[in-house]
Order: sequence, then C-alpha cells, then structure tokens
Amino acid sequence: MKTGPITGVLLLLAVLGLALALASPALAQSPAAPVSHYVPRAGDSLTYSEEIVLDNGYGNYTGYTEHDFINGSISVGAVAGNGSVATHYASTGNWSNNQGQSEFSGEHGWFGFSYQSYLYVNGTDNQTGYTNPFVWFYVNNTVGVGGGVTLLNSPLTVDAVAAAYPMASSPTGYVVTIRAEGNGSYQRNDIYGIFTATYTWVAYFDPSTGYIVGYQYTEQDSSSSGGFTWTDTLSDTHTSFPLTAASAPPTPSSSSGGFSETLVVLIVVVVVVVIAILVLVAVRARRRSRPGLANASLPQHAAPGAPAFARTFQPPPVNLVPGGQPAVQQIVIRETVKVPCAYCGTLMDSTATVCPKCGAPRT
Repeated sequence: MKTGPITGVLLLLAVLGLALALASPALAQSPAAPVSHYVPRAGDSLTYSEEIVLDNGYGNYTGYTEHDFINGSISVGAVAGNGSVATHYASTGNWSNNQGQSEFSGEHGWFGFSYQSYLYVNGTDNQTGYTNPFVWFYVNNTVGVGGGVTLLNSPLTVDAVAAAYPMASSPTGYVVTIRAEGNGSYQRNDIYGIFTATYTWVAYFDPSTGYIVGYQYTEQDSSSSGGFTWTDTLSDTHTSFPLTAASAPPTPSSSSGGFSETLVVLIVVVVVVVIAILVLVAVRARRRSRPGLANASLPQHAAPGAPAFARTFQPPPVNLVPGGQPAVQQIVIRETVKVPCAYCGTLMDSTATVCPKCGAPRT
C-alpha cells in the first residue's frame, strides 16, 4: 500500500513515540555513576555461621550466661541501574541460657541497599536500633590501609589489605582478607538494662569483592549494679565468589643472643623466689594449725547481694477444693456397759431388755 508524505511523517512520529514510551521506565531511573570498586551481581551469595555469647557476669549478673547459635545467608537477587541492590536474607537461631530457658527463631525477607553509598535503602535484614545504617556485609574493596569503612553505625579503619584469616575450606587453612578494626562506646538500654558499653569490632573482607568473610565483636557492659561481656563471632561457611588462599601467618620466633640468656636468667630467679615464698608460707601455716585438724579452704559462694539464678522448686500446694481430695473413711468406736442377768448371771448389754441366754426379762 502506498502512503503520502504526510502519512509517512505521522507513522514515523508514532514509532518514535512508542519507543519513548517503552524507554520511559528506564529513563525514570538515573544511571549509577561509574565506580572503581566491585559492583554486586545477581547471584552473589554467602552463607555464614555466627555465635553470640554472654558471660563473665559480675554483680547482678554473676554466674549468668547466654548462647545463641545462628546460621544465615545473604544473596543478591537483582541489581538496578540506579545502584540499588535487591537482596534476600534468611537465618535460623537457637538461643539458650544457664537457667534452662531456650528459644528457636527463624526469619527471612527482602531488602535493598546501594552499592554507591553502602546504605540500606529499602528495609534491612532485621537490623533494629540503628539510624540510617550502613550494610555490615559489603564494603569498598579498593580502600587502602588507613582508609575507613562503616558497618551499621560503627566506623572501622583498614589496617591491612592482605591479612590471613582462618578458613577451614581453604587448602592452606587461611584466606587473604582486608582487615579493619573499630573501637568505641555507647549507652546500652534494652532488655538487659542500662549499661555503659565499650566495644572492639574486627572485621575481614574479601579483597576482590568487598563481601564479609568474618568478624569478631567484643563488648564489655558495665553499670553500678553489675555487668557482663558480650561477644559475637561470625565466619563464612560458603561463598559464590572464590576466596584466595593465604599462607599461614608466621609463628613468633624467640629472640637470639644476650636477650634470650637474660630472659632465662630472669625466669630462673623468679622461680627460685616463688619456691622460697611457698616454703615459708607452708612452714608458718603448719605452726599455726592445730594438731590433727586439716586446713580446709573457704567454701565458694556468690558475691554479696547477687541473685540466685538457679531455679528453686517448691512442692505443689494442697488442693482444698471440694472433690479435689480423696474421701477419708471415719471409724467411730463406742463403749458399751455390761450388766449381769439376775437369774443366770450372764453378762448382757445394759440396753438389752431380756437375757440373751435364759430369756429372763431384765429387772
């Protein structure tokens, strides 16, 4: 079919309009600025094992402990043109304490983060109590020694870009990582109470991607009524990206020369002094002890004012509700008076009207 010049122009405009309409969703998203670091890809994933321990309690927390074992995963579903990364998380946990309490937990869901700002942009993997937090599992892999990275709301400083991290799946037992450390303090106010918390967070990342490989977080919580130590250790169990094997770190070697000889002499002197002190203490203790009486040590006990965390069991209360107790059989013993029969002398009940033997009436 032939078309005129006007019809051809209209057809061309219609095709251009359709093309613009189809392209509008992509144009609505501003393209991400070029970056030099690793950009996440769909299919990137890691699984990890995590252990959280509460121990070293004192004051009101003397003797109290908690353990939480967690298995989790992080996986990238899609990467948008504006730099946002759709990510899925899942985890299962098994918590218990020394009081015999335990709890099983499980969660999963989707969230988003930006590979440009490293911030969560659409929900989190159930991170609570933070203000505009950074992701904890991904950093800029091009940061050098002295550079900074942030996990959640905690700044860390890179102190090594080729640190050996222990990994059982590595043929050498270690993998190459970026090591970063952060220290700080904050006011803790949650179910445990109000504490001044000081922490050290050492994290390790894959140099080729910036994804987390493992970390150790240690926190000391203290207050006027007591405190405890909180440790959180995480390590990858599987990654979709290859990790580079590292040589085992060198073992510390002893110094040579005069320093070693001086150290040996010093150790010998200390051992001799300690032995002499122990001998003197033993002699004095023997003189002060009474013959035949053993010197028993003081019994161990909780700190003054510390609560007893062990559960105390009491016998159940007696059920006094009618029908709640078995019926009690009652036996009544009556005493009967005996009198002799006036005719034959046989003893008979005082209530009888005739003698049971001779039949004579009672008079």
